[in-house]
Amino acid sequence: MRFGIIDRGDVNSKEVSKRIKDACIEHEWEFSMQNPDLIISVGGDGTMLRSIHAYINQLDQISFVGVHTGTLGFFTDYTQSEINLFLNDLFTRKPKIEAFPMLEIDLPEKEEKFYAFNEVRIETIGKTLSLDVYIDNEFFENTTGSGLCISTQFGSTAVNRALAGAVVDSGIQVMQLCEIMPIAHNNHHSLRNPYIMRQDRKIRIKGDFTYAKGCYDHLTYDIHDTNELYVRTSEKKVRFARYRTYSYLRRLKNLY
Repeated sequence: MRFGIIDRGDVNSKEVSKRIKDACIEHEWEFSMQNPDLIISVGGDGTMLRSIHAYINQLDQISFVGVHTGTLGFFTDYTQSEINLFLNDLFTRKPKIEAFPMLEIDLPEKEEKFYAFNEVRIETIGKTLSLDVYIDNEFFENTTGSGLCISTQFGSTAVNRALAGAVVDSGIQVMQLCEIMPIAHNNHHSLRNPYIMRQDRKIRIKGDFTYAKGCYDHLTYDIHDTNELYVRTSEKKVRFARYRTYSYLRRLKNLY
């Protein structure tokens, strides 16, 4: 087994990483950051997102497993207090592989594509955005406000939740559209509610992006010189190696 480790970078996470690395090498696993079969993420959900994007072009060859060095996160199945259990499961159990699709963001005018696991956002702070939203090439609404957020099922508990979007149960593969601080008066009409749609929908967003910023997961991209983009469910999938069952409801309860 070829493995790699990405940690959060703090002293504690580095110590946990070293312990895991030493144990894996002792079991004759090969350490490889270039061509791993398994990436072990040590930190939090942000570290896992970083790990995913670091291997965005190798997702069909890699599985991910996470160890949280704080409280349990959505992407991690073990805490640092469970290192012994984690290592035992790692070396004695065959994992169940669960695959979850990413979002694909296409900027046709710039001939660029980006990918997000949690969500993609078009947002601004300094100027109101007026955006036309088309779904499957049919006009849906014009939204005026601070922007839009489109999330996956996994991303429903991230920024989407902060926007009062719905938390989507595991196993339901959808996209969710939420407006960010929409303006509502006689001249501006939009749904103003989260819209949960089938994952095979294609969303087109048009508008003046001069003062807007594109955000995908923890990353950003410049969209000021374009005026439309497309969002759809990608064929790229993130594969998690599940060495034990950890219920989604339990993960949810860690939020509150």
